Amino acid sequence: MTRRAPAARAARVRAALGAGALAFVGERALRRAVAGRPRWVRSNFRGRAVHLSAGPAVAGAAIAGAALAPAAGAAVLAGGAAAALGLYDDLYGDTHARGLRGHLKALRERRLTTGLVKLAGLALAGFVAGRRRRGRTPAALIDAALIAGTANLVNLFDLRPGRALKVAGTAAVLLAPLPGAPGAVALATAGAAAATLPADLGEQVMIGDCGANAVGALVGWSLATGLGRTGRAAALAGIVALTLASERVSFTAVIEASPRLRAWDEWGRR
Repeated sequence: MTRRAPAARAARVRAALGAGALAFVGERALRRAVAGRPRWVRSNFRGRAVHLSAGPAVAGAAIAGAALAPAAGAAVLAGGAAAALGLYDDLYGDTHARGLRGHLKALRERRLTTGLVKLAGLALAGFVAGRRRRGRTPAALIDAALIAGTANLVNLFDLRPGRALKVAGTAAVLLAPLPGAPGAVALATAGAAAATLPADLGEQVMIGDCGANAVGALVGWSLATGLGRTGRAAALAGIVALTLASERVSFTAVIEASPRLRAWDEWGRR
């Protein structure tokens, strides 16, 4: 048993480093591949044109790293579904509805937004992932809420360069000491996020919904599978509270009002 522990830790570190290297190389290769395609270009908060290439790169790298962990098939399912749904919203989504209230208002007007389709898909993927692990519907519903809720929350932070990756990466690092697959998936996610962060901070690329939803879903899976009942309930309560608060309060305004949060948020940015 004592010999297996160092070997398992070394395997985790190799997976995290591999995820980071894959994210770094993949983003640059994808950026060259989509150069000149308007659908892959967005204007950031400063009006600067940036590529969406970081999203599929960080998502694919984090999922690949997670796939190396034993018993992490459900994490790959959740992360892969979140990445695909996010990329669909990035490339083909409408931008008329904003926030949960905006999507629900559109639904009342009999308009189905791509954002609402994405949220429903995230919840379904989270439920299937939870059902595979738990085998019981009530527990799987909690897992679905954690996975979909975390994926959506990380995306809500993606309003400034590097912010979403800092939030998801910090959470992933805090979850990395968890035993087994939850810690391994979190560490791989942290590695991919760290490797993508410089290009995001440099306003060369953005991770978009694809990257934010994918790394958020993987962090949510680690929360759902690595914490006990009390921890899962506390995490879900916090996610729900922040999501509801985002409908009325600007995260950017809160961050800029706090010197410490502002310094953390602006660290490394242009």
